[in-house]
Amino acid sequence: MSYANERRIAELAIQRACLLTERVYNSQVKGTITKGDKSPVTIADFGAQALIISSIAHAFPEDSVVGEEDSSGLRADQSKRDLVWGLVKDTLDATKELTAELGKIKDDEEMLAVIDKGTHQGGSVGRIWALDPIDGTKGFLRGGQYAVCLGFMVDGKVQVGALVCPNLPVDPEKPEGEKGILLSAIRGEGATMRPLSAPSAQGTPISMSSITDFSKARFCEGVEAGHSSHSEQASIAKSLGITAPSIQMDSQAKYASISRGVGEIYLRLPTSMTYEEKIWDHAAGSLIVEEAGGVVTDIYGKELDFTQGRTLKTNKGIVAALKALHPTVLKAVQEELKVSKL
Repeated sequence: MSYANERRIAELAIQRACLLTERVYNSQVKGTITKGDKSPVTIADFGAQALIISSIAHAFPEDSVVGEEDSSGLRADQSKRDLVWGLVKDTLDATKELTAELGKIKDDEEMLAVIDKGTHQGGSVGRIWALDPIDGTKGFLRGGQYAVCLGFMVDGKVQVGALVCPNLPVDPEKPEGEKGILLSAIRGEGATMRPLSAPSAQGTPISMSSITDFSKARFCEGVEAGHSSHSEQASIAKSLGITAPSIQMDSQAKYASISRGVGEIYLRLPTSMTYEEKIWDHAAGSLIVEEAGGVVTDIYGKELDFTQGRTLKTNKGIVAALKALHPTVLKAVQEELKVSKL
């Protein structure tokens, strides 16, 4: 079964949401709230989640959504609620040509209710979407990389992935040139990319770098040391003979980068063995890398298991690399962390 319609709705939904996130990104007012786990959430997170979930609910009313945010922060703050509704309403008004396919939101009360449709607990049964309205919020706040991410799963298996990376260059050889790319994939059908500036264009097939000489390889890692162990990753790079400095960026932009050949390896080594990765941080990006010729596992070599709920509770860390490189990278990771294949 092909999921072409799900892919189309995913692409349209995250593009529409990106209009809102970019408006906030380029403004002085981010409306940041600090959540209970000390992580930040902005008015753009709430607005993007509302727009994307409303698109899914309109196109696939029986589907469930696992989203990162809920509306409690907005319900407690009328001024931020008004800001978010203003952004959502303006975005809907500016994209009326998409209303037939993506639907609309009639008022701020419906907006809050739509945001809260993202509280599904996930699992191994049914059609479930994994949504991160702004992946890399800290990067978003500091003017760095971020992504709008949407993955579609059937019975716990990711079948469609779509990412918008507004600040990645269209041409990696021209980093100061046009920015903004959309990547997407259907399992078994390959991955594609196109500029955000060409919303009606056909995506161009992408593939990972063919470099298999580690002395010429590069790896991507997160900016935040709290998310991944930089010192261990540097040690692994040295053991593999990688001499190029790591490419540091926030969000699933790392998956996007290696899937189109900018870097060969992405490591996210756990800073704590009790930490559980969230499914919305990996569903879309991992499929796109796989469809571009890569392998994505945890540090034990296990496939990422999206059947366990809102987190990858049976996995630890992320090792993503070109298929030909992955076994050697995984072995180096396991030796550095003193773990073995389970």
